[in-house]
Amino acid sequence: MSRTIEENITRQSNSSFYYTFLLLPEHQKRAMHVVYAFCRITDDIADAIDEPEEEKQKKLEEWEKELKLALNSKSRYNLLNSLASVIRELKMSVEPFFELIEGVRMDLIKKRYDTFDELKLYCYRVASTIGLMSIELFGYKNPASRQYAYNLGIAMQLTNILRDLKIDAQQNRIYIPQEDLKKFNYSEEDLINSVYNSSFINLMKFEVDRVENFYKKANKFFHPEDYKVLAMGKAMEEIYYKILKNIKKNNYDVFRKQNNVNKLTRILITIKNYFRYNLLSK
Repeated sequence: MSRTIEENITRQSNSSFYYTFLLLPEHQKRAMHVVYAFCRITDDIADAIDEPEEEKQKKLEEWEKELKLALNSKSRYNLLNSLASVIRELKMSVEPFFELIEGVRMDLIKKRYDTFDELKLYCYRVASTIGLMSIELFGYKNPASRQYAYNLGIAMQLTNILRDLKIDAQQNRIYIPQEDLKKFNYSEEDLINSVYNSSFINLMKFEVDRVENFYKKANKFFHPEDYKVLAMGKAMEEIYYKILKNIKKNNYDVFRKQNNVNKLTRILITIKNYFRYNLLSK
């Protein structure tokens, strides 16, 4: 069977999400590919390297306008029309989709974060929203699952931020809150120049501890009633938590060490969690 455009977008992204979709029932897999393709394209607007910021903002505004058209009548983009059909069919909330766009807009206009509260809002918008979309698509039953998705999204995005500190700093994006840099006497210039010293290690220990707390918070809301719904979330959690553990194992050196999880491990984690939580589900 040939792949859809949406599936190709997911596959080509080389994201861990692709492997968590493979074992889903066909109707859910199709819907998730549409949702993920929307998320991927939205994110790519901000990440286009050779495009002026003003042009990116115009594209994002147009994308948002076309999403509204798709939900109310018809967009000129087939993907958005497919997404609107999924949202209507599964009675999903539209709020997370617009919140994701707001998160990407933050990336276009905000290169620094003074406090962790500011950063947490960004993490909610670009990551927790995807978890909320997913549990609605799968049909969660217990309200606790929303808190699981919220906290796991924060944890995963913070893990991404720590893993990608060097790449982001080279693009003049510094996500570590300014209050934390000051607290540990580690400057923006140090970060941009990949200075690895005791101040950086202490800063990273602090940041990693915070991320681990969000993984713990998420698991407090992992309810047996929704084991099957959250199985893919558990797979993503394990993959991203392994990245965090790799960062610790490498003594927080994200400048020179490889902290990612290889493809085979991601696939095995996905299979294990899928069958484990499907068997345990009520």
